Amino acid sequence: MEPAQLSDEELMEEITKIKPSPIMDAFFIGFLVGIIIYSVIVNSFGFLSLIPLFLIYGLLKKSKRYKALQVEMKKRNLIN
Repeated sequence: MEPAQLSDEELMEEITKIKPSPIMDAFFIGFLVGIIIYSVIVNSFGFLSLIPLFLIYGLLKKSKRYKALQVEMKKRNLIN
């Protein structure tokens, strides 16, 4: 659902639900990149190497959604 379609309460609930923790996200992304590098070195690039790529994509997508929610909250003057 688009941020503009959410009510104020739903918007506040959604932004608290997906609030990123940059240190944990960076650690997790680094760990997943390490798994990909290891699989390339061992020459076993296959399905199990694609799973970390999808997880990294999901983390980056969550970050973009959080920014979009923040922009909508600023439009509605809910945060400074």
